[in-house]
Amino acid sequence: MQRRYITVDVFTDQAFGGNPLAVVLDAGGLSTAQMQAIATEFNYSETTFVLPPQDSAHDAQVRIFTVRSEIPFAGHPNVGTAFVLATQAAKAPARLVFEEKAGLVPVEILTDGGRVIGAELTAPEKLQRTNEVSAAEAAACLSLSASDVRTDRHAPQVVSVGLPFLAVEIASREALKRARPDAAAFDRARARIGRDVLYFYTRDVPASEQPLDLQARMFHPGASGMSEDPATGSATAATAALLADIDPLRDGELRLRIGQGVDMGRPSLLLTRVRKQGGAVASVHVGGGCVKMMEGALNVRGAEG
Repeated sequence: MQRRYITVDVFTDQAFGGNPLAVVLDAGGLSTAQMQAIATEFNYSETTFVLPPQDSAHDAQVRIFTVRSEIPFAGHPNVGTAFVLATQAAKAPARLVFEEKAGLVPVEILTDGGRVIGAELTAPEKLQRTNEVSAAEAAACLSLSASDVRTDRHAPQVVSVGLPFLAVEIASREALKRARPDAAAFDRARARIGRDVLYFYTRDVPASEQPLDLQARMFHPGASGMSEDPATGSATAATAALLADIDPLRDGELRLRIGQGVDMGRPSLLLTRVRKQGGAVASVHVGGGCVKMMEGALNVRGAEG
């Protein structure tokens, strides 16, 4: 059986920028093992599989796989999948609601002159702030020194709005660029806090990279050792929520323009909005542009035959 797929670059308006995503549109009948095998075949950071919704009030069930495992939620897979479904529709919807392991994920469709150009998701969970690590521990994971890590606004901390990451502020753009993953240090961090995915950012953005508010990178385990992600919507959303949580604003909306992927040659732009009410984070949103890259068909029968 042939199953359609479309690949897109997410959080960019240029081909070969952003984070690549494969969207399998005809996923009915595939087993979990088959989905994992297909995700490994594509070898992207994530692949999504679109299924009919369990509740007809929603638009689709979406399952998300890395090359290693299924995950409950992620940013660029939602933005990219919504973009693909909107561009395939006879009339682009204004909004889609996906059923995922982490819960319901509403996604607004972004258009320009009637043309679908991207999407913006609403995070499925409230901000959770859990384990903290020292500046020295975080720096070791990045092959940096403790003095390269800033702790005046927040300590390196695990944060989540659907998928947890260790968020770390770096003192300078130069240190951000210089960072390299240290696998042994990541193993030690995982043993202590249960996470080995590290999102790190700096406010030290040079004029040549303006009008960005932050520049960021993200390291994670890949198919063969540590890898870097060019655009990480879920980590960006969680970090934006953390920064909003510690901001003195009690009511209103905080917006950030965040760059990622620049140092690996796949520049990305992620746009965040965090709404606060009564001093608490009420909702978290991240969005950006998408570019369609490839389409084709997989020759894979369903698990039942």
